[in-house]
Amino acid sequence: MSPLPRALARANRHLLNKVMARLAPHLPGFALLTHVGRTSGRAYTIPVNVFRDDDGAYRFALTYGRDAQWVRNVLAAGGCTVSVRGRRATLVRPRLEHDPDRAWAPPLVRVVLGVVDVPDCLVLEEKLVLQER
Repeated sequence: MSPLPRALARANRHLLNKVMARLAPHLPGFALLTHVGRTSGRAYTIPVNVFRDDDGAYRFALTYGRDAQWVRNVLAAGGCTVSVRGRRATLVRPRLEHDPDRAWAPPLVRVVLGVVDVPDCLVLEEKLVLQER
């Protein structure tokens, strides 16, 4: 079951996402996430809220639940890319975490996620690329 209604997800996809796609790469707490469809092989880019852990992991609140298509695609592919504040990162090793306390979220975000009952997040690590000299 999804914490937020699927109808809202559809509305966001057609309206709000178009606006946020232009703003997300430049705003704190937002990113553009690019994932590949499991069956289509097509690349999709969506605006998302993103949070960084002290250890550098990227966390995405699953406001539409664990079964959202983008979540399933990222899990199946083993990763995705994000554009955050002008920087592009390749993310790998996705894992789902259930945390009803949302201890990983900043205080205000924790409250909002509690109100809409979002206990799950997707966690990914940045792929480190060694540069040759």
